Amino acid sequence: MARPDDRQNKKNQGRETRHVPLAERMRPQTFDRFYGQEHLLGPGKILTELIESGQLVSIIFWGPPGSGKTTLGMMLARHFGLNCLFFSAVLSGIKEIKEVMAQAEQQKKMYGQPLIIFIDEIHRFNKAQQSAFLPYVERGDVILFGSTTENPSFEVIAPLLSRTRVLVLKPLDKEALRKIIIDALIDEIDGLGQLHLSISEEALELLYDQSNGDARRALNALEIAASLSRSQKITVKDVEEALQKRTLVYDKSGEEHYNLISALHKSLRNSDVDASLYWLARMLYAGEDPLYIARRLIRFASEDIGLADPQALALALQAKEAYDFLGSPEGELALAEAVVYLASAPKSNRVYVAFGQAMKEVEESPFEPVPLHIRNAVTPLMKEIGYGEDYQYAHDSPLSTTDMETFPERLKGKKYYHPGNLGFEKEIKKRIDWWEALKEKIRKGKASEE
Repeated sequence: MARPDDRQNKKNQGRETRHVPLAERMRPQTFDRFYGQEHLLGPGKILTELIESGQLVSIIFWGPPGSGKTTLGMMLARHFGLNCLFFSAVLSGIKEIKEVMAQAEQQKKMYGQPLIIFIDEIHRFNKAQQSAFLPYVERGDVILFGSTTENPSFEVIAPLLSRTRVLVLKPLDKEALRKIIIDALIDEIDGLGQLHLSISEEALELLYDQSNGDARRALNALEIAASLSRSQKITVKDVEEALQKRTLVYDKSGEEHYNLISALHKSLRNSDVDASLYWLARMLYAGEDPLYIARRLIRFASEDIGLADPQALALALQAKEAYDFLGSPEGELALAEAVVYLASAPKSNRVYVAFGQAMKEVEESPFEPVPLHIRNAVTPLMKEIGYGEDYQYAHDSPLSTTDMETFPERLKGKKYYHPGNLGFEKEIKKRIDWWEALKEKIRKGKASEE
């Protein structure tokens, strides 16, 4: 939240700020109004510890649009009392970089404080442009903040990446977006509070559903919906008009968009072919985007069928491609075909559960070093210090496997995936059991080429 005097100044200058978009006016000024990234700012979390230590480092903010990357950088700069210069990777080149770096170097000499350089869309800089920042970051003339929607492992050069901390921001969840929208409705200085508007639960749900975790998109739509509203309550119709997008028509029983999607998904999961076709028809008739349905079917194939029928995912993807090629109404038949196949397929969430357990292991445990024998020795030095030593190449064995351990020491024997007894997973279970029995025989010296 801004300081009281700042907010009063805003109120006094209402004529000057009224054309500033709501999303910009509602940008949080303090950490208590920054919602949805508790994994970074909660007690004992990385940013909280960084703030408490009083030591600011260069940071890459990686996350989807509207998740708070720029806002977080601005708040950190303000908290540490450092000047922050914004720099667009889309509009700037080497010449501009050198000019800004010279300015930062001069400020460090004059005031003894580094300048924060915030680079929006840093992934758009090429290697030469990114390299131009390195000496200034190393000397401490600048603290580099970069925002990106792309994986920095691939888009930011290694020397620069090694000198920064990467903070991963998540799409804003339902609760975070709800707080942001409600704040905007009641804030009389920066928000829409002077209009004394409320919003229906259905409209709030629609805003969340259509914003895809993007606070900027949600607030832009809210601002337009508020201007369109003919009453003191923003309705679904107002939000639909604001989004300029056809959304689901609710039937007389009042079922909402998310309920219909849930009904389709749960009918598929329960192997009810006819109910699944009914909910598909309901969604299409109401005007739902068929490609949205196709994406849900693809998700269902991997989450709820998995390896019980490996063809399910391929068929769901083919249905999406068929609709892309044919369009409506012909392409809708491909979706119906996929629905029948998915509903009638054997079900298993064993891969979904196993992957969740593996992710939890990674998130909650210390990162285990990769065993030396399965590291890749790409330089002579790596080979000299043991990378790849004692590696056993499976294809050199007449049995196409070895008893070599590929888990880190602490995780030896760990099991995440437990195949079920339905569909193709029965065959996968046989294969896993066969390989494990063969490795055990190799360990005991009893294996043959049979």
